[in-house]
Amino acid sequence: MRRVWPWLRLLVAVGILVALGVRLGTHAFLDGLRAVNGWTIAAALGIGLLTTVLSAWRWVVIARALGLPLTLGKAVGDYYRGLLLNSVLPAGVLGDVDRAVHHGKASGDVGRGVRAVVFERFAGQVVLISVGVAVLLTQPVLAVDLVPNTGVLIAILAGLALVALVAARSAKVRGALATTWADARVGLFSRHAAPRVAVLSAATLAGHVALFLVSARAAGSTASVAQLVPLIVLALLVMGLPVNIGGFGPREAFLAVAFGAAGLGAAQGLTTGVVYGVLAMVAALPGVVVLLRGRTSRVEPVEEVQVLPERLGQPRDQGLALAG
Repeated sequence: MRRVWPWLRLLVAVGILVALGVRLGTHAFLDGLRAVNGWTIAAALGIGLLTTVLSAWRWVVIARALGLPLTLGKAVGDYYRGLLLNSVLPAGVLGDVDRAVHHGKASGDVGRGVRAVVFERFAGQVVLISVGVAVLLTQPVLAVDLVPNTGVLIAILAGLALVALVAARSAKVRGALATTWADARVGLFSRHAAPRVAVLSAATLAGHVALFLVSARAAGSTASVAQLVPLIVLALLVMGLPVNIGGFGPREAFLAVAFGAAGLGAAQGLTTGVVYGVLAMVAALPGVVVLLRGRTSRVEPVEEVQVLPERLGQPRDQGLALAG
């Protein structure tokens, strides 16, 4: 199954794009490519720099809270590399795996290095999901048109509950969950880390929304920001589905449906998705510099040291906090 799943994800993504092309025509894809010009590229690079620095800073806060040395400069370089790999490799998460394992090996604790990256991505998703739920609660039309019916939601929740029940019966899984929770209390939920992570996650989300707005305008949309932002937030949620080709697939399908439901035109939504996909790749291009330059295996020491909160009743002797 592990060997089949990557190919299955690829086939699903290709199937989605082919279905969109048959239904809406190839001109929507071509219009998206033609809409990319000098100013949109400049905007993508600028917004991409902002969101990458904010995301890398979030990673630094969490990693240092867990006692792992990581400077902001190194984090930004590794994050750019990860974004580039995520955008060009089918799975969409291999860049995150790369930076997690590399940082874990360099810092002498691979497990905690991986958990730091998982927490960093999780924090961003929690903020995104929270905003997405708020959108659905305040936009009843979107909730009716775009959310699966009650039967589908119940089936999904039942499936997740079954998986959780099976996993809970494994001692190894319980041990891993206990370790993860212990680190989460320090790296995510401590008084030092939680406020910074929340603010950085919200600012990063605002940057992604801004890039989507640039894409919509470049695609020719004249809809107001108030009309576009709810659709954009939900599109960002859909992008988390693990079936895409460099990010393309579910995002375009959702935007076509969402724009159509909102009366903005399905083809316009598809074109917006294509523009965003191209600009997201452009925003990750500085990662090429990191790839060509290579990465040093040296982990720079962190100067500031502070005592961390107790972890499952066992006090930590010392930890690292974000300087400044």
